[in-house]
Amino acid sequence: MSGGGHAAKGGTKGAHAKGHGKKHGAHEEEHENHERWLVSYADMMTLLMVLFIVLFAISQVDQKKFAELKNGLAVGFGSPSVAFDGGESNLMESSDSDSPMDLSSGIGGTTSDATAIQEAVAAKERATASAKQKAAQQEVENFEKIKDQIEKNLEKNLEKQGLQDSVKFSIDERGLVVTVVTSAIVFDGGEAQLLSAGREIMAGIGPAIAGLPNKIEVDGHTNQLAATTGSYPSGWELSTARASTVVRFLHSNAGIPETRLLASGYADTKPLYAADDPRAASLNRRVEIIVLSSLPADTRALLPSATPTS
Repeated sequence: MSGGGHAAKGGTKGAHAKGHGKKHGAHEEEHENHERWLVSYADMMTLLMVLFIVLFAISQVDQKKFAELKNGLAVGFGSPSVAFDGGESNLMESSDSDSPMDLSSGIGGTTSDATAIQEAVAAKERATASAKQKAAQQEVENFEKIKDQIEKNLEKNLEKQGLQDSVKFSIDERGLVVTVVTSAIVFDGGEAQLLSAGREIMAGIGPAIAGLPNKIEVDGHTNQLAATTGSYPSGWELSTARASTVVRFLHSNAGIPETRLLASGYADTKPLYAADDPRAASLNRRVEIIVLSSLPADTRALLPSATPTS
């Protein structure tokens, strides 16, 4: 018994010693490293250094390459002499200074560099505007030739019958507009059949425009007075019928292909004169034969300003 008790006590002491050893080992593992912040600090300083290196690198501009870029832009814009005369020498002179880019100029280099680019863009815009204006002037010249041909075709017949004021010419953003006043000698009141004088007028207009590549639009217009016959209950039907009659005549008599012809009726919605004007009843009643311009819309808008004033 005594030996067993001593053994038990010895075992207890050994267990106590082992437990004490485990606690001591755990205490060593939980020891805190107070220098870990140095790792994060070093990472932050490295990133800052990289950031400033990148900023320094992009703040430098290769003046020689920039000069080549400017000259290339100038040639591409078609106006090197306007924007860059003397610019290359200035850039080469300043290349030795390795001056940082001027962020206020928006592209690098000096403010004069940005000004030169702006001048190149402005020169390109001026060249484009000039080309559009020349195209519009050429179109107007072509329309004037067509007008002269129509007037030549109609001259004798119009003067003979006193119809010289029945045909008017104008040029707007659509093209050449030949306005035929649809008086009682062109169409009967409220009717859409061409009378003899009306056919002669159309016979003079047709040959002058038959050989053109342009599309031809015919617009019918009435005055503010209501239609006087039951054939056409309103100005819409009457104006459209008159336009269609002219289109049919130009196709069958002048040989203009159907694919180039258009007919529209506007009733009294597009008057030349207000309803209370004494000229409204006679001059708003008309058919317009329009030689449509094939130019782009922004160039067609220049046609009225390119037309010489008579």
